[in-house]
Amino acid sequence: MKKYDVAAFIWPSYTGKELRTRIFWEQGIGEWQSVKNAESRVEGQILPRRPLWGYCDEADPEVMKMQIDEAVSHGVNVFIYDWYWYDRRPFLEQCLNDGFLGAPNNTDMQFYLMWANHDAGYLWDKRQTDLNEIIWYGSQHRDEFEIICARVIEKYFKRPNYYKINGCPVFMIYELGNLVRGLGGIDETVDALKFFRSKVKEAGFPDLHLQGVIYSERAVSLENLDPKYSGTTKDLVKLLGLDSVTHYQYCHIIDCSKSYTEHLDDIAKEYERIHTEYDIPYYPHTSIGWDNNPRYTVFNGPVLMGNEPENVKKGFELAKEYSDKYNEIPLVTINSWNEWTEMSYLEPDDVYGYGYLDAVRDTFGAGE
Repeated sequence: MKKYDVAAFIWPSYTGKELRTRIFWEQGIGEWQSVKNAESRVEGQILPRRPLWGYCDEADPEVMKMQIDEAVSHGVNVFIYDWYWYDRRPFLEQCLNDGFLGAPNNTDMQFYLMWANHDAGYLWDKRQTDLNEIIWYGSQHRDEFEIICARVIEKYFKRPNYYKINGCPVFMIYELGNLVRGLGGIDETVDALKFFRSKVKEAGFPDLHLQGVIYSERAVSLENLDPKYSGTTKDLVKLLGLDSVTHYQYCHIIDCSKSYTEHLDDIAKEYERIHTEYDIPYYPHTSIGWDNNPRYTVFNGPVLMGNEPENVKKGFELAKEYSDKYNEIPLVTINSWNEWTEMSYLEPDDVYGYGYLDAVRDTFGAGE
């Protein structure tokens, strides 16, 4: 059977080791605090969901040893860690540094980083999610960007199990618009990315593989980012010289108002549009679901219903079909390994058990 690189995003908040998280989750257990207190508010919602593995500390290497074994045995062989830089320092690195990289079997899997460079507000604080205020800015100026480049090259890219395409370490960027805002314009961002590539080459790699997260096509307006330019997402991707693109969440490209399988035709059309309009590889994405009500005290819709494992498997099959048809590198991305507060996770729960993981294995094959 063909071997796929099945890459699941990881939201590294399920630990109390990051002291700065106490402003959001004062109990010291990370965002498990919100998961435990979730409740259903509309018909069809199933909240709370309970993790079969318990509310475990994912910065514990023994916990991650178990999770790596489970992931690999079900065909998930890459973790994409959401990686943050706020207030001139990293944020939420413990699940990667202490947990995953501390696990004795971590080299059984590969990993790479998605720089989650969005602004941080009160979304994570269930008591104050209605406050429209910024706590930390995700955009970074050039001096800070160069510090980030040096850190990720030295601390992560050089690890033998860091995920690479054609020998080039893959680095994903979540908000391309915020990248440009921080660096001061498109020309300045192009120059900064050239600098990043040069430092990666100096470290002994053939190049850097820059991967962008895309939303709907018109989520980016170049006129608003830099008045010297015009265009949409595909134009920004080309100007920045990215090597590939993927998605992070279905909710970025659909309104989630219909049931899961009713959306799959729209997802397939979006896959084909990107293939036609972009001149770089698109690595197909599947989301498990969408419901971020665990972060709210009142109902916040819409909620993507009908995402039972047998239906999500159809999403996996759609991604596999696209990968087989178009891509030399058989990489697919999944949201997510553990986004419990957005109800989009592969980890087993008390409703579907190992259903989502089994669907991955049945679609893409089990690990060795």
